[in-house]
Amino acid sequence: MAIKRGVSLYSYQNETFTGKMTLEDCIRTSAELGAKGIEVIGEQSFWGWPEYAVDPAAIANWHGLIAKYDCVPVSHDFMLDYKRFKGRIMSVEEQVASVRRDIEFGAQLGVKYLRALVSISPEVLVAAAPYAEEKGLKILIEVHAPLHFDHPWIVRHAEAFEKSGSDALGFLPDMGMFLHAFPPVWYEKFLRMGVPKNIADYIVKAYEDRTLSEYVVQAVRDMGAEGPALGMVETLRHNAAFEPKRMLDYMPRIHNIHGKFYEITDDYVEPSIPYDQITAVLKQGGYDGYICSEYEGNRWIEDAQEPDSVEQVRRQQVMLARLLGEPEDPRITTPAYAVAAE
Repeated sequence: MAIKRGVSLYSYQNETFTGKMTLEDCIRTSAELGAKGIEVIGEQSFWGWPEYAVDPAAIANWHGLIAKYDCVPVSHDFMLDYKRFKGRIMSVEEQVASVRRDIEFGAQLGVKYLRALVSISPEVLVAAAPYAEEKGLKILIEVHAPLHFDHPWIVRHAEAFEKSGSDALGFLPDMGMFLHAFPPVWYEKFLRMGVPKNIADYIVKAYEDRTLSEYVVQAVRDMGAEGPALGMVETLRHNAAFEPKRMLDYMPRIHNIHGKFYEITDDYVEPSIPYDQITAVLKQGGYDGYICSEYEGNRWIEDAQEPDSVEQVRRQQVMLARLLGEPEDPRITTPAYAVAAE
């Protein structure tokens, strides 16, 4: 089985928020790119969730659109913000009940997987696993920077999953943990925020040299950095060039991939994340699930220009198609939502 291409509708968050793209526009656009796997965040695409039950008509519409554009529902990404529950932290029992509710919602959407935030404890996921098994779903904890597969918190999850004996628990690696270069869109944003160029260049070079972040933070402070410059150097504490090969040891429990990216250039390259190495490792490990585009460069450019999420997703899909050895590059005409607006 070959690796498949998909899109997290989170990629279109700007267009969704401003009303330029409907749920149908998001699914249609992804399908036009040959990215038939659809990953959805309930809060973004279904009114009222999770505070209120979703209207059955909205669920029916979802299934109608999935069928209309010949797509596959891959994952429902749930949040469980357990620290903001009625002014207190939710009990373990309440957290498990909340996860069970998301499992039920995922089952209604017809997905195979649920993305769990990395902050959720393994005991909660293990307790919810039997219900996921009943519904034929798997709960995948997102391995997201600054965490990685050797981080004690992730190791603790892996140990708990194995001890549970449940096949309904696994991992969803976010490719942002393999940040091998400081993203150009980050650099340019910090310059616009007023970071002196000499400090910005020093930070980028230090990242390139893999200098210990604590040393870089202190050096930047000694250079007289303040405000945005301190914010820029702090990104080094939360990002690193971890090794894609570490996914191999966890491959039996890896069932979905977040194709995080900040920018795809005109020549179809992500300058900060080594997707050539990543796809090679996934092929080596026999991965045959989806890589779902997750565009997060929008927040780094929207102060200077209107993000074009559709074009950025298109470019990543071209890049992925080439790396996966597909015979033709994905093409897309003017998005339907843009035509309607003219």
